[in-house]
Amino acid sequence: MTLLAELLSTVFERRQRLGRLDHGDDRRPIEALTADLIGASGEASGLGLARRLLERYSGMDDAQKIAFFRHLAHDMNIVAAKVRAALDAYEAAQTKSTYRAYMQASEPPRQELIRRLNQVPGATAALVRMRADLLALGKGDDALRALDLDFRHLFASWFNRGFLVLRPISWESPARILEKIIAYEAVHRIDSWDDLRRRVEPHDRRCFAFFHPAMPDEPLIFVEVALTHGISRSVQSLLTETRDVLEEEGADTAVFYSISNCQAGLAGISFGNSLIKQVAADLSMEFPGLKTFATLSPIPGLVDWLAAEGILVTPDESEKLRELAARYLLTAKRTDGLPLDPVARFHLGNGARVHDVQAGADLSDKGLAQSHGVMVNYLYDLNSVSQNHEGFAAKRKIAVSPQMRSLAAAAEKTLA
Repeated sequence: MTLLAELLSTVFERRQRLGRLDHGDDRRPIEALTADLIGASGEASGLGLARRLLERYSGMDDAQKIAFFRHLAHDMNIVAAKVRAALDAYEAAQTKSTYRAYMQASEPPRQELIRRLNQVPGATAALVRMRADLLALGKGDDALRALDLDFRHLFASWFNRGFLVLRPISWESPARILEKIIAYEAVHRIDSWDDLRRRVEPHDRRCFAFFHPAMPDEPLIFVEVALTHGISRSVQSLLTETRDVLEEEGADTAVFYSISNCQAGLAGISFGNSLIKQVAADLSMEFPGLKTFATLSPIPGLVDWLAAEGILVTPDESEKLRELAARYLLTAKRTDGLPLDPVARFHLGNGARVHDVQAGADLSDKGLAQSHGVMVNYLYDLNSVSQNHEGFAAKRKIAVSPQMRSLAAAAEKTLA
């Protein structure tokens, strides 16, 4: 654990001791509790109020949670007139005091409320769950979507890369962590403890997860890695229980075959870029023979896109599927110009290159349903990821291999 993580753990332990103080049963309306917490000046009294608020929230049903969120969204919002007056004063005289007044006016009180709630031991995880509720219950409500921007703004600071701890997950990891890896696996379901063991115990398999010191038993995101000879063409060959374990000296490629975000309340807070780069760097040091870092990734939107385009194809038409998948990945866009496929947006945004597509790569029910079994290899060339990322972020430019361009061009001719 890093020195920063150790210091943070000490702070959290101190908060936990203070948080055990009993402040009685407070049955006042939730609005009174939020007002008192914002106005609290003592640390102990503030901790007690924050704890009471979080306990009250944990017992709410969905209707009560929506009412609480609407209280934050409307009653603890900025006051536009005060913001305008403070900005006018700052424009007239740009001093420390006028700038402070503008900052105070332009920050909604609910941001400070969320910060004060986070003083309680375990509050960070509780607030992550609270935001998950907000995302689920606030769809279509502009005021609640604006409230979510405050959560997201604070979480982006609290969960920045400097606070995260990268831990390897192995068969010797605590059972409580392994259970969560099973539960949170979102790409290729883990069916049993034996299945998990095949993914984390052999020396040609690795798993890494990011943790936060305030949530030490909750992985935020994790990646499963296969050390292979060459880029893998089938996820079943990676996961089968009858495969031969590769000797370490025979591995020249690290295949990231599953990346799972674990916390719904951290949606939109990006960890994947840092995770992949850190894992690649760590593996390069451990295995100097590794030359290639690639993924074997799902294409979750392919079947839906084919249906929308009126294109008929079966899983048996391997080459046609490869061509169509290439065309989809390179040309299907959202209205904002980003790729339609969510996995493509993730990897291209991280600086990867679309390298190749593999037919018959995922023959599970899920794989056949979402992509007729086709998967894609994204290549992480550590010498060009920054350049690729900049091109994609600034110009929506997709880094792509020659073979993918050829496949996409062939699809255009076939459909012409």
